[in-house]
Amino acid sequence: MITPATEQLHQEAIGLDTRPLTEVANLLAQSQASAARAAFGALAPICSGATAMANTIRTGGKLRYLAAGSSGLMAASDALELGGTFSISSEQIRIHMAGGLPTTAEMPGDVEDAIDGLAQELADMLTTDTLIAVSASGTTPYTVAAAKLARSKGTPVIGIANNADSQLLQLADHAVLLSTPPELISGSTRMGAGTAQKIALNMLSTLMAVELGHIQDGMMINLRADNDKLRARANGIVCQLTGVTPEHADGALKAANGNLKCAALVAAGAKSASDAQALLNETSDHLRPAMNRLKQNNETINLGENE
Repeated sequence: MITPATEQLHQEAIGLDTRPLTEVANLLAQSQASAARAAFGALAPICSGATAMANTIRTGGKLRYLAAGSSGLMAASDALELGGTFSISSEQIRIHMAGGLPTTAEMPGDVEDAIDGLAQELADMLTTDTLIAVSASGTTPYTVAAAKLARSKGTPVIGIANNADSQLLQLADHAVLLSTPPELISGSTRMGAGTAQKIALNMLSTLMAVELGHIQDGMMINLRADNDKLRARANGIVCQLTGVTPEHADGALKAANGNLKCAALVAAGAKSASDAQALLNETSDHLRPAMNRLKQNNETINLGENE
């Protein structure tokens, strides 16, 4: 029987505990850097998976992040950031973690095999949803069973695993294989495998946001400004996009009730927030083409006035 890559012994592991800490630290950093490169081999399924996620958000479905153990923590961390970063409604995000999200410093290990209540947990899963299932081994019973349920319901599956030809990847519509090398601490997949998973998850959600028009020129133009830091960031983004003063940007944000995209259009010359929203509706909520239309409309009006 072939030992999965995530369970194999690292070539530098023998005598690891006898070496100076600085040498071990160097090996740890190198192993993390190697793991970080794994996403380069999965760009195509990451992009297609991100498109599926964007379609789910557009059609009112739910993104379902599902995993066990440390993979569950990686999945949950991405899911929990979508609201503040891209203003994705919490109603469209679900976190399914074997045994539930931990509330103490102890994380049970036996629950990844518990699948008895999974059908009930995913009873409301629809074809408009997307399941993002993560498992380092690709064989975790909880995750594999969820992928099978999703397929039976016609729900698209993004499978993220660190072992080639694993069951999860075989079940996935978008199979994200992260070929990480063996862990320096054998089987401790919170390390290299977890790093690669975090990168892939970040890429999926960020590319989804690009598809939805929530990123422009490297800025989060659909952020939820619900604290002083983010309100200041929103003001700076409006200034950067339109060239107006901070005071003008603040007025535009207030007129748009905090909607950054509408505020940018108001700052750029839209008569009202409702006019700005109408432009965004015409461009599927993408700000750049909406601003181009506003500029063309203003130029047409000015040309008519000068004739």
